[in-house]
Amino acid sequence: MPFDASILKLLDHSVLSPAATRADVEAACDLGLRFGVAAVCIQPCWAEVAAERLRDTEVTAASVVSFPHGTALTEIKLMEAVVLLRAGIREIDMVANIGLIRSGLLQEAADEIAAVHVLLVTVGVKLKVILETGYLTDEEKVSAARAVAEAGAEFVKTSTGFGPSGATVEDVRILRASVPPEVGVKAAGGIRTLAQAADLVAAGANRIGTSATAAIAAELGLGE
Repeated sequence: MPFDASILKLLDHSVLSPAATRADVEAACDLGLRFGVAAVCIQPCWAEVAAERLRDTEVTAASVVSFPHGTALTEIKLMEAVVLLRAGIREIDMVANIGLIRSGLLQEAADEIAAVHVLLVTVGVKLKVILETGYLTDEEKVSAARAVAEAGAEFVKTSTGFGPSGATVEDVRILRASVPPEVGVKAAGGIRTLAQAADLVAAGANRIGTSATAAIAAELGLGE
């Protein structure tokens, strides 16, 4: 398992608390730059702040759409994505419509994902689709992950961190086995230690969403 500093390059450092301040977001961007994470993911209201702070760096400014419930109308998700693109966001984590998935209406859920993906892919922005696996059966996880892949999204993601449960090794294995190799798997929710992150990567995760980047770096001997 990758217990060395290279694991930091797989982290999406997340600051998604509704109580996060501008100073918190700026500090998160600086932390991400220090440790060379893949992305810093923030709430939409801070999109311009993060995009400016991370401009011309190797750390991507990321944000969320229809977070954390995924129940917004497709048109609203598209508009939110447009506004984020204009602000300079380069990766988007969108919550899938969980109710559609649980209703067996996979085509409708996939059509919405495809609509957002078509918008983003034209400007080179990656789409990560959050399934909130804590609400789904294993069978629903498989079918939903396949629908995400067929809709064109670059990543399927386990959780928001605000749902009934976070990322598990078993869920990552299920998602990894359900999508082709070119589709990434992002684990998120409750990941606070190096061992957790390493176990999830070993299970097939290509990205790790966490707010505990500093703690994980400290375990690697990289202090603030």
